[in-house]
Amino acid sequence: MAPPGVCMNIINARNKNNGYGTFTNPERFLNQDFEQLKQYCLIQRVRYIDDMFPPDRRSIGEGILTPSDLQRVVWLRPSKMVQNPNFEVAGISRFDFGQGRVGNCWFLASIGALTFQNFILQQVVPLDQKFDEEYCGLFHFRFWRFGRWVDVVIDDKLPTIDGRLIFVQSKDPTEFWPALLEKAYAKVCGSYSDMNAGTPAEALVDFTGGVHICIQLQDPPKDLWELMCRAGQSKSLMGCGTPQGETSENTVSPNGLVQGHAYTVTGVKQTMSQGRVIHLVRLWNPWGTGEWKGDWSDRSPLWQTVSPEDREMCLSVADEGEFWMTLQDFCKFYSDLDICCLCPDFLDESASCHWKTAFYEGRWVAGTTAGGCMNNFDSFWTNPQYRVKIDELRSDCSGKQGEKNMLVSLMQKPDKRNRRLVQNLHVGFSVFEFKARRGKFPASFFRSNPPVAQTKTYINGREVMEFLQLKPGEYLIVPSTFNPNETASFLVTIVSKAETHVHENSGGHDHDEAEEPMRIETGDGDETKRTLFRQFSDKYEEVDAEQLQKLLNERILKGDLKSGGFSIDACRSMVALMDTSITGKLKDEEFVHLWKKVAMYKDIFFRSDVSQTGTLSLSELRNAIMASGKRINDDILNMMALRYGSSSGHITLESFISLFLRLDCMNQIFSQLSNGMKLTLLEPEWLYLSMYT
Repeated sequence: MAPPGVCMNIINARNKNNGYGTFTNPERFLNQDFEQLKQYCLIQRVRYIDDMFPPDRRSIGEGILTPSDLQRVVWLRPSKMVQNPNFEVAGISRFDFGQGRVGNCWFLASIGALTFQNFILQQVVPLDQKFDEEYCGLFHFRFWRFGRWVDVVIDDKLPTIDGRLIFVQSKDPTEFWPALLEKAYAKVCGSYSDMNAGTPAEALVDFTGGVHICIQLQDPPKDLWELMCRAGQSKSLMGCGTPQGETSENTVSPNGLVQGHAYTVTGVKQTMSQGRVIHLVRLWNPWGTGEWKGDWSDRSPLWQTVSPEDREMCLSVADEGEFWMTLQDFCKFYSDLDICCLCPDFLDESASCHWKTAFYEGRWVAGTTAGGCMNNFDSFWTNPQYRVKIDELRSDCSGKQGEKNMLVSLMQKPDKRNRRLVQNLHVGFSVFEFKARRGKFPASFFRSNPPVAQTKTYINGREVMEFLQLKPGEYLIVPSTFNPNETASFLVTIVSKAETHVHENSGGHDHDEAEEPMRIETGDGDETKRTLFRQFSDKYEEVDAEQLQKLLNERILKGDLKSGGFSIDACRSMVALMDTSITGKLKDEEFVHLWKKVAMYKDIFFRSDVSQTGTLSLSELRNAIMASGKRINDDILNMMALRYGSSSGHITLESFISLFLRLDCMNQIFSQLSNGMKLTLLEPEWLYLSMYT
């Protein structure tokens, strides 16, 4: 039996800390182990068939083939299509393939960029795969997916009609790496139809796990040419797209460019023409055909104005989908440029300044940590918060102190495997400057401190990013959805030029600041409590869970309980928490101590119930925890809401008291175990388990 979900989260966190999910030790996608499957197939002398991405219409998906064509699909292995299949023939090139029936030009354009960088290519496409004596119909590829590398296993049954591949087409019919790579990515997306429509940025990031910057070409930076040159020299991958036309169709314009289409940037070149410096950009159409017809196209007379050496180096009149155009025309006819690479040094012209990258995972949860944008001042502060401290640049970078020095990316993590079913929220982030403040920043801070930087708009895409100029100091990054109470997971990437220190700021990990101790008010005299206790106790002056249930429901909290009172299981849990003698029953002193805690928690509950509904909303729960003198991080708060909240998101008095008894007990245990040490990894594990047991 698989471990419980909360335990699995702890295991995953530990695995990540131990390097699992890195490129050198990728996660097994859908828990399929390539080496184990290969050995099994070789020993059993069978060809692999992938039951997690079966060769049937489910893996093709809906909408990309007509019902009649879908009936004609036959899944064939390469050896059934050609006599001598090969994984690759004479190396891997962008000219090896052309687009098939799936509208995945964005993916194929990214593959075109990938073929230029052998090191990155070999990360994604293990080139030691062959149709040799160890062939068993099994292949694998690696992709970066939302913070971790995954190894994706597939069989080599490919969808065909009349013996020909339906989707990506290889120019050499015996070469199959493009079709197998496309199938692996289709498996990650959910189906072939889930790859329909997208932007190159998505696949570029999934090929590198690196830094991504998006440039809007209608308003390009002044140093665009220099940036593109540095990107090319630093082994970056570059893709771009044309604006959508009047319809969603990929209409070919009179100038030869396809509307709403993705292209690969395959090179940049500076040349001299008629005494002028010309900046040229080379682009490739993943259709494998169809080219630009304007200035500097293949048959343009302008090529006769450059040196013979440049003409021979650059010019090819073959219709392979690749062409040149000026930087000015590139900005005029294309809408955006995506640059992605393993190392972000291309962002800076100074080779001595080395940028650093850090990733942070988080989650917005409706009612607790999903406060919405700054239009919602009362709840904005509840969003996840990340503290960033930027140091002074080193002396050899100090001349660049005033330039942009930080790139912040916010990426949504899907909650569904099928890409087409993912509904991206409108997301963005704001950056605030502060000085010497501890704990989670309250609403009052955001009312009096405007952001020093923020995303230009909230975007309902997979990723939103901004390139920022921040002087040395302390900053707070607050990612948010546009509307409050929208639940989703996200990944924050912070790329910095200067030395930068970042940590999550939900208030749960700062142990230096002492918490205000809980004060247990006496209320009724202890003797009164003991008298009531004796009325319900047995001959040994002890009460078990059933007797405690009557005491709480019928006497102590009568009239305050809204959902039928404490269950017998809740009372057994209370006895276990307060029973210091381990008899399964409570003595009078243990009972009196429990009563005082219950009275205190009841008082906190009703003071926090500002809506006077007799229940706490999740935002009121946060206030109740703060009122008790405790500080807790957002992850634990979300766990509390899931474990103790009702389906409506509200918490009853019974659940609140049960929660606080357990939380108080676990805090005491943790304090004893930690002995004053900052065991930040242990704390959430203890609390996760205490919330769910």
